[in-house]
Amino acid sequence: MKDVTQLHEGWSLRHEGALLPARVPGCVHTDLLAAGVIPDPFLGTNETAIAWVGRRAWSYVTELPARTGGHERSELVFEGLDTAAEVLLDGESLGSTRNMHRVHRFDVTGRGGPLEVRFDSAYDEAERVRALTGDRPNVYPEPFQYLRKMACSFGWDWGPTVVTAGMWRPVRIEHWSTARLAEVRPLVTVDGTTGRVELRVATARTGTGEGRPLTLRARVAGVAAETVFEGAETVLRLEVPEPEPWWPRGYGSQPLYGLDVELLDADGAPLDSWSRRIGFRTVTVDRSADEHGTGFTFVVNGVRIFARGVNWIPDDVLPSRVTPERYRTRLTQAAEANVDLVRIWGGGIYEDDAFYDACDELGLMVWQDFPFACAAYPEEQPLRGEVEAEARDNVVRLMPHASLVLWNGNNENLWGFRDWGWEEPLAGDSWGEGYYLGILPRIVAELDPTRPYAAGSPWSGSWDHHPNDPRHGTHHSWEVWNRRDYAAYRADVPRFCAEFGWQAPPAISTLRRALPGEELAPDSPGVLHHQKAEDGNGKLNRGIERHFGLPDGDFDRWHYLAQVVQARAVAAGIEHWRSHWPVCAGTVVWQLNDCWPVSSWSAIDGDGRLKPLHHELRRVYADRLLSLVPAEDGPVLALDNQSGTTWRTTVVLRRVHADGTVLRETALDLEAAARTVVRRAVPAPLLPEAGSGKELLVADADGLRAVHLPVYEREFAHPAPAYDVRVEPAGDGSSVVTVTARTLVRDLLLQADRLDPAASADRGLVTLLPGEEVRIAVSGWAGGAPEAVRSALFSVGAV
Repeated sequence: MKDVTQLHEGWSLRHEGALLPARVPGCVHTDLLAAGVIPDPFLGTNETAIAWVGRRAWSYVTELPARTGGHERSELVFEGLDTAAEVLLDGESLGSTRNMHRVHRFDVTGRGGPLEVRFDSAYDEAERVRALTGDRPNVYPEPFQYLRKMACSFGWDWGPTVVTAGMWRPVRIEHWSTARLAEVRPLVTVDGTTGRVELRVATARTGTGEGRPLTLRARVAGVAAETVFEGAETVLRLEVPEPEPWWPRGYGSQPLYGLDVELLDADGAPLDSWSRRIGFRTVTVDRSADEHGTGFTFVVNGVRIFARGVNWIPDDVLPSRVTPERYRTRLTQAAEANVDLVRIWGGGIYEDDAFYDACDELGLMVWQDFPFACAAYPEEQPLRGEVEAEARDNVVRLMPHASLVLWNGNNENLWGFRDWGWEEPLAGDSWGEGYYLGILPRIVAELDPTRPYAAGSPWSGSWDHHPNDPRHGTHHSWEVWNRRDYAAYRADVPRFCAEFGWQAPPAISTLRRALPGEELAPDSPGVLHHQKAEDGNGKLNRGIERHFGLPDGDFDRWHYLAQVVQARAVAAGIEHWRSHWPVCAGTVVWQLNDCWPVSSWSAIDGDGRLKPLHHELRRVYADRLLSLVPAEDGPVLALDNQSGTTWRTTVVLRRVHADGTVLRETALDLEAAARTVVRRAVPAPLLPEAGSGKELLVADADGLRAVHLPVYEREFAHPAPAYDVRVEPAGDGSSVVTVTARTLVRDLLLQADRLDPAASADRGLVTLLPGEEVRIAVSGWAGGAPEAVRSALFSVGAV
């Protein structure tokens, strides 16, 4: 049987003539941090102080023990070398690598001695490739498109420039004889009530194993099959009667079946094994043309789905630090926000299997970008061969996961070619189109034909339409954040909005930890350094000013209002687009997470704290959504029912004065069938007077609330907010805060981390009418005086 030994201990990093202890998996930055050589790049402006690390060559060394007898072959396996490396054993080169995203193997049979892995600077490698291929445009002044490395290592409009090097994934030695499993591809399909698994298996053989009869045996869901073969490859088929289908969360359960594969010698002796969990389900994307344009609708097990998505970036700019537990926490937070789809963005990585395992279990559909983003990519060697090898590696690795529903060629490169001034200077040069419309779809069709492929995001389906035409395929909506008020989200109905978003600063405790000793202000040095977007704070300020007016010298209020605008902006887009289902078939918010403490579009900040946006996503992504969507003739009442059962409810509409007086009230009995939307005009007597700053409309149904003001908040006659606060210990270091309103209280928010950096609240923005109360569960804080809570409570009304 194959013998595997992890090679994680005993490594050292050479630095300035000394050997520093090294952790594998890890990277240069994590080792230098542990040794106290560099400061934490996440704190203050340390990012600039450690920039030299990414421009140097580095070397890792250990001793590889020689092993004799027992097996015919020994292979040194690196699951991830970041990025341009040469591997030397006893001074002799075993080979070189230039791709962070691939597995690399080296034959070390019968050998031992000093093992060294030398990493060139990623900048130097990129410049060597640029000299071969010629210059290509991108959106940042960094050469990330010239090597197969995580693009956002070089910085992004939400991330620091921390250019890593090292063994970022596990290293092992495999000792084996006769043959081993080189590739296992389970093609999982469903035919009626029968689940089918077509196992396509490739083997590697030693000289004595060539042409030798071997047995392949597989078992899943109590069904077993085997075959005898003599060549390098074979196919084995299993049929599972009436398996339980795997569903996205909210549509059903997520049963997973262990698939166990064994390779045996002619005498029945085990040689190698492979085990994964699979799920039985069908997935397609309906891209049919209709009277509205060209659709883009996920269909799982025959059910059409409005995708409630978020974009995922690497959860740490030093990705070797992301543990399975951290993946689980972050993805659970996504599920708790009623998310059912996670798009892995193309400027990052193919994530660890632990990511996809968690998505399998949580029912989170995964849209996987191939790692190309915001640049023209050369298609010449050495990149072309690396791209194909990398794609093959990762399609085979990830295809067993039931949660994976889409392969996507790139992020914004097709759009960039058409709109960002690339087309003319690139005339006659390669720029990536051959990858997205040629190599990648061919590889997916060959290796994983059970899943759909899209050429890019955004992409209208062909060059017959503009790549980012909202009427065709997928659309990215960035004009609103960059130049307009969030009300402009309601100007169109994209068929599938794969990116849109609005920024906000992180939680106050996150800022204080990241900027120790700084007097926080929107324009203080650390706050500006942790804002990477072009004119990011200018756009934040304009958003606040439009709706509330800018607070003068009050950072706490500026911070609160920026978070309110973020939540409202994203909600405005989702409420509008959901109300137009099935024309619009999905929204994917930019973005779920952060890779460091920063002002960004995220719903979860770099320290893992939830912004108000996260709680707002939980509301607008719920199966049942009640909304008042502004329209030309006044707000439209929308009941969006994405659940599988009919929604029968009574909606209470109230026209309310700013002082809390109910001016008019009515009740509407409404019914929305499963997976449908009901839209109703609000009766004219319930509409607030046009342009009035003293009236609002409130809709309530089944514990859900929607609020409409006919004017901007800064023009509304908000009363000075008055409320009572009660605090009750809840045990286990938690408490319950009850707030009872004595006036209209608009968008009340408890920033629980002001009570204790470890504290969190179970809800975000809440609007209360006089006499109403809200109970807020606070974990991580055992309770205290109501005065302490008041200092952590914010609302829109005058202070």
